[in-house]
Parts: sequence; C-alpha cells; structure tokens
Amino acid sequence: MNELAITVIGRDRPGIVADVAEVLSGLGANLTDSTMTRLRGHFAMTLICVGPAATEVEAALAPLAADGHLLATVSEVVPDGASTAPGEPYVMAVHGADRLGIVAATTRALAEVGGNVTDLSTRLSGDLYVVIAEVDLPDGAADVLRERLARTAAELGVEVTLRPADPDLL
Repeated sequence: MNELAITVIGRDRPGIVADVAEVLSGLGANLTDSTMTRLRGHFAMTLICVGPAATEVEAALAPLAADGHLLATVSEVVPDGASTAPGEPYVMAVHGADRLGIVAATTRALAEVGGNVTDLSTRLSGDLYVVIAEVDLPDGAADVLRERLARTAAELGVEVTLRPADPDLL
C-alpha cells in the first residue's frame, strides 16, 4: 500500500466530501488525516490516505473534476517515521485591522523560536483580520515567543495572544 497526499480544490457545492470519500473507500484507500474548509465560496481539502497507486486514485477521482469546477491532485508521500517530540501545544490568536504581512511576521516570530504551525486559519470580516494558529513550541519557548509577538504586534498595530492549548479541544 502507498501513502498518498490528495488535494481537492474548486468551487464549493454540496456533496464534494461525500463524493471524494466514496471514491477512496471504493478503492480500499484508508483515510488517515484530513482537513477541509470553505474559503469565500471555494472548497479546499487535503487528505492523507493509505491505498493503491497514485495513478489509480488519480484516475478514479478524474470524473469528479471532469466539469472543470474541481481540481484533484494525488501524490505519493513518504510515511512518517520516528519523529522528535512535538513540543508543547499552544494557540496563537491575532486580530486587528487588515494589512499586508500579518501572517508572515507572526509566523516568522514563531519560527525564530523553533515553533511549528500545526493548524492555521485566517478570516477577513470587513476591515478586521483574524488569525488563529495551533502551534507546537519547544519546551520553555513560550515566554520568549510572547516577547517577540508583543514587539511584532506593536509594529503591525494588531493584538496577539498566546495561550496553552486545551488538550481536550485538540
């Protein structure tokens, strides 16, 4: 069996998740990780599954994209091996007036302390821009990151909070 990364993007409509899941199930592909969202009327989904060859999965998904409203890609990926400890889970929240560079600057501060983004979403509502990121931090890095984020927030004119993640919610 192969570990595959599958992306499906395009104009949103009811039934896309069911259609993709049925194709994968019909091929005997086991869905191991997935994320899906709607972005201003567009659908975006990324899946990791274990199943047949990428070419077989790609061919089976092709009819879903035949009308030109969806694009499905399939790539073989290297399975995760032994990894280092993920670190401490935190939630970083940013909100303020929309402007260029908010995600770039706040995630750069995170990277500089060795932190890793594990999930990130952004929303623009009028002039208000909101970023919510689940992050893993190396032991003891939270205080250093808070200081860097405070400087970054002041430069950007936004508010930033960093709090330990509630493990029951993740």
